[in-house]
Amino acid sequence: MTQRRVEFLYLTQQDVIDCGVTNMAMVMNKIEKLFSLRDKGETILPDKVALRWGDADSEAQTGRINAMPGYVGGDVDVAGIKWIASKPMNPRHYNMPRASALTILNNAETGFPLSVMDGTVISAMRTGAATGVAAKYLARKDSKVLCLIGAGTQNHTQMMAVKTALPGINEIHVYDISMDRVKAFIEKAREEVPDAHIEACVSAPEALKGADVIVSATTAVSPIVKAEWVEDGVFISNVGNYEYEFDVVRKAQKIVTDDWDGVIHRGIQTIAKMVLAGELSKERFHGNIGEIINGKKAARENDNEIIFYNAIGMGIEDIIVAKEIYDRALTLRKGQKLTLWEEPYWV
Repeated sequence: MTQRRVEFLYLTQQDVIDCGVTNMAMVMNKIEKLFSLRDKGETILPDKVALRWGDADSEAQTGRINAMPGYVGGDVDVAGIKWIASKPMNPRHYNMPRASALTILNNAETGFPLSVMDGTVISAMRTGAATGVAAKYLARKDSKVLCLIGAGTQNHTQMMAVKTALPGINEIHVYDISMDRVKAFIEKAREEVPDAHIEACVSAPEALKGADVIVSATTAVSPIVKAEWVEDGVFISNVGNYEYEFDVVRKAQKIVTDDWDGVIHRGIQTIAKMVLAGELSKERFHGNIGEIINGKKAARENDNEIIFYNAIGMGIEDIIVAKEIYDRALTLRKGQKLTLWEEPYWV
């Protein structure tokens, strides 16, 4: 008789961590594969759905919940969705993280759920990994100085990923409008990258001085970085919002994204604002990172190029990492099996 009971594996955040999600090299390997599959047309990425309530004009305070579905093909062959809340006032009001997420995986053949797991750490790690993969192809191999604009949670995984991609990074500059955040960030960062000198900077131009790599992850609604502060040969990753004045992008020899259409559709980062204002045409766009990974477009071609990278973040990134965690959980016998039904109510 056919087994008709449907079970799925529930994984707590600790289960997900125990299955290796904080191994940045592993996550970067999965994200690089995802970018390659995306370029080959082997993924499906519907539009992100953003749920907002309260004052929609002050999202930096009220936050949102995003639904990010997708399918990853190839030998991954799994569907899923990330349901992630971002409530910026949580740390201040509740002493709780800004972001919380659940990731659901579904069997691609039957549609039945395979797993429900904490997606919070996966989300942070894959976002950092996207910059790390780009840095592998677009930053100078001998890069030594990393500049971080923003001292929030996200820049921890950005820092981990850049250091993984560029082991020669030995100096890290950190700038934020809150020096208290900078101090707290550096205390934790010294545990994460103990072989690098990390210093607090009181201004953005001080932080950018001598930088080989610049990563910004803030909620800024007006530019922080000016073109005259950006030196030749730098790799820039715009992770957060509107963090660079238009002239920074104009100064770049290459403009690269994870997904051009997604960046423009979201409309809040520097490149998108330039396009929407008629200040940047797609002819200036070099390519998506997947095209570079697959050898269709050139990576860095000389040490003097300024390369501007903009990642929007895609739910399929969470799905490919979550599938690896699910497979490891089965091997390691982590998590708890829960029953959806013993017998279907309707067939």
